[in-house]
Amino acid sequence: MNVSDLLSYCMDKPGAEQVVHNDWKATQIKVDDVMFAMVHELDGHPAVALKTTPALAELLREKHEDVVPSAHLNKTHWSTVLLDGSLKDSQIYYLIDASLQQALAARTA
Repeated sequence: MNVSDLLSYCMDKPGAEQVVHNDWKATQIKVDDVMFAMVHELDGHPAVALKTTPALAELLREKHEDVVPSAHLNKTHWSTVLLDGSLKDSQIYYLIDASLQQALAARTA
């Protein structure tokens, strides 16, 4: 998956907006001012930080070396996924949708 495809998929979500942080060299994708994805680079690789349940985050990190705790976010809930790694595009799309649901659920909690 490339960054352009990822951003297009995220921006197709109702109410999605991009916020570019030049200091962080990252693009946050938000709905109702709640972030559900952050596109950035990790060691020169395109990556996206996504929110999951703690159980799913642990499972993904155990099974995929391309999924690691996010450096600047809550490591219990946020994982960074390398876009040029072994995860299939369909798996990344699923994780984006799950992240959006987690973010929206946290907003109403």
